[in-house]
Amino acid sequence: MTPPPTVLHWPDAGGGGSGGAIASGGTETTAGGYKYHTFTSNGTLTVSSAGSVEYCIVGGGGGGAKFYGGGGGAGGVLTGTAALQVQAYAVTIGAGGSQNTNGGSTTALSLTAVGGGGGFDRGIAGLSGGSGGGGGGGNPAGVGGAGTSGQGNDGGTGSTGSGSTKAGGGGGGAGAVGDNGGAFIGGDGGDGIEWPAGSSTYYGGGGGGGGGTTAGTGGLGGGGNGALSGAAASGVANTGGGGGGNADSVGTGGSGGSGIVIVRYLL
Repeated sequence: MTPPPTVLHWPDAGGGGSGGAIASGGTETTAGGYKYHTFTSNGTLTVSSAGSVEYCIVGGGGGGAKFYGGGGGAGGVLTGTAALQVQAYAVTIGAGGSQNTNGGSTTALSLTAVGGGGGFDRGIAGLSGGSGGGGGGGNPAGVGGAGTSGQGNDGGTGSTGSGSTKAGGGGGGAGAVGDNGGAFIGGDGGDGIEWPAGSSTYYGGGGGGGGGTTAGTGGLGGGGNGALSGAAASGVANTGGGGGGNADSVGTGGSGGSGIVIVRYLL
């Protein structure tokens, strides 16, 4: 009988020089006893010594919408551990989506973080994605798009009303659902998740919805703020944040922020 493969469990594998992973690729830094490989564009993680690693893989955020528009949903966020073998692992970073458009998916370590769902205009449902886009305010209002299980949350539903009382829902975040729109008030984007724990660094925040008098605020983790007119804020690059929605019919929704891949292991 062929013996089962050896599975390394974090942190038992240790770091390079003690039987743990040794790799190259991306932007390489060290901090707190860890080596980090950060990819903000496509690349390759080349593993020269097998071992266990921690990872954070973030898809591109969805774009927000105009005309009582919903905020864009955050890109999906995957965190965990993996036992890597001696080989080259391709990394593809998802781009942020433009207005009303889903973000691109990010792939690494044979895993895929789904791009965030685009927010949508007056009375139209937000798009599904890693986290769902916010629905547009209208009569009836558009519902929020669905998030992907294990990666993100649903977007908020727009509000009903007449004229500028309508507002867009907030985009879903990796850590929380997007808020529903209210009378004149755009829904806030859902917050993302902190990685690594205790770092105060967040990824995957949803975009705020457009509102008649008060725009929604983007969620922690790069979500763009909504707007009353003009141009809504875009999601922050390399966070997977969703773009903000806009209440104005001639304004623009913010674009989503691009994704990122971070791999770390003990030295």
